[in-house]
Amino acid sequence: MLLPMCFPVKGFAMRLSKSSISGLKLPDGKSEAILFDDQLPGFGIRLRAGGKRTWVAQYRVGQKQRRVTIGSVEAIDAEEARKTARNIIAQVQLGGDPQIEKQVSKAQAQDTVGGLVARYLASHGEKRLGARTLVEVRRALTVAWKPLHELPVQGVQRHTVATRLAEIAEENGPFAANRARSYLSAMFNWAIMQGVADQNPVIGTGKVTKEVSRDRVLSDAELAMVWQQAGDGDYGRVIRLLILTGQRREEVAAMPWPEINFKDKVWSIDASRTKNGRPHDVPLSGAALSLLDEAERRDGRDLVFGAGDGPFSGWSKCKVALDKRILAALRAVDKKAKAPPPWRIHDIRRTVATRMADLGVQPHVVEAVLNHVSGHRAGVAGIYNRAAYSAEKRAALDLWAQHVAGLVKAG
Repeated sequence: MLLPMCFPVKGFAMRLSKSSISGLKLPDGKSEAILFDDQLPGFGIRLRAGGKRTWVAQYRVGQKQRRVTIGSVEAIDAEEARKTARNIIAQVQLGGDPQIEKQVSKAQAQDTVGGLVARYLASHGEKRLGARTLVEVRRALTVAWKPLHELPVQGVQRHTVATRLAEIAEENGPFAANRARSYLSAMFNWAIMQGVADQNPVIGTGKVTKEVSRDRVLSDAELAMVWQQAGDGDYGRVIRLLILTGQRREEVAAMPWPEINFKDKVWSIDASRTKNGRPHDVPLSGAALSLLDEAERRDGRDLVFGAGDGPFSGWSKCKVALDKRILAALRAVDKKAKAPPPWRIHDIRRTVATRMADLGVQPHVVEAVLNHVSGHRAGVAGIYNRAAYSAEKRAALDLWAQHVAGLVKAG
């Protein structure tokens, strides 16, 4: 590496201090010069034409001379600069090279989490992950972990990850937080193998909730109670739309007005928002359209639910409140009533699929409603079936809406 043309001033011998440097000037004919301290070899002050003055530490590694800029005289006082220079020289004596280490640190600071996400998805995700998994991983890394994107990869700490995990659990639920944690950990493991990261900051953080195999299907009475106690605000409308459509909660929570065609009574979910990366048309029953008519249209906001810049959030807090209302309603009838068995929002989707089948809806139509892609709906056949099943999907969802209305009325 080439060093600037700087020259030590011959005959200069002085302990560099605030008072001793106040009157220093460049020698005649010089545009730049370094004056070294007479007590700490390698510690100096660099003078430049124009008046700029900076502290430096100069040392030699083998046959190469190195120089590290400590900082300007205005920003760092003489004693602090001397202390820094002493530490630099000590590192050299221990076999280090502070200048190279500084360059590496600077390069690492420029390698951000956001940049790593882009590299990981392009270099690893698209080649190693299936279509459905890739959509989910991309959503987690680009949306859930977006608050970390500006941080340098090497600067991400465990407590930062743990704090954000708690926020994700609050916004999207504990199971979504577990998924997000898993995907971030996989990315950092990949980054370590690529030499971009030295450690995985996810290690040592715990799962937000215990993972168990789920097969919970709500009874008719439970489903009616969830509908009745869901509430009148955004959360209540989201829950009722989940019951009426059987779609994923992330798709409903981030529903934009432009996806809804009131004239044709259909909700067209963009491929970028579905788990399998395929566009999906959801016929809307009269009850679903009524819920959307009730939703407040907010100026400057395309999303149907929530506030601020993002989709509806606060799932965990709202779910706790819903469970309390359900228990209170049960005890209003029977003071000794117990809370229903534990359930979570995704159980609604499973319940819709199961109960629609119980009503006689054919399995391939149920799959079409849920946007599942099985063997007989893949490839060219899947494109054909997307159109061919539109009438069947509408009939199935209308039938289901009538069934739900009957349950609510009976409850």
